[in-house]
Amino acid sequence: MRAAVESAYDAKTPWTLDPVAVGALEFRRRFCLDLLSLRPAAIRGNASEILALAGMALGGRGVDTTEAALAALPAAQALARQIDCIVVVTGEIDYVTNGQRTLSIPGGDPLMTRIVGTGCALSAVVAASCALPGAALDNVASACCWMKLAGQTAAERSEGPGSFIPAFLDALYHLDVEAANEEN
Repeated sequence: MRAAVESAYDAKTPWTLDPVAVGALEFRRRFCLDLLSLRPAAIRGNASEILALAGMALGGRGVDTTEAALAALPAAQALARQIDCIVVVTGEIDYVTNGQRTLSIPGGDPLMTRIVGTGCALSAVVAASCALPGAALDNVASACCWMKLAGQTAAERSEGPGSFIPAFLDALYHLDVEAANEEN
């Protein structure tokens, strides 16, 4: 992983850090802190992960969060200023900040927290959005909106977590990005 990030850094290719369970093990925390020196374009994590990465809390359990996204916002803003990147704190409301300006993205569905992979999928979309022309903060906020809209659509079409996953993938596939951007 480090070699891939170093290659991206050397090529000036935007990359996104998803510090999964950074607070669970000291090794993970040290590794993620080391990766910060290679200047990610964005960092995407839940509140516990962002707090742990910022050195303000340790002990996040796996990918679960024990904190509300709003509680991690000051840490996210400080981290964004320190690293000079976009930081996304996900939760019931997602917060996207560059340290100077912060956008809040409501929406989604509670089922998004009941399945594995929605955060990882968002990190991939955030990474792609960092490569788009225009303001990175707005692009990343749009990525969060798209995922929230797909989650809402999937929830309307599913009966629970088992049917939510394919409905979520279908909603992403059929997402009209231009209409979604106009709506938000």
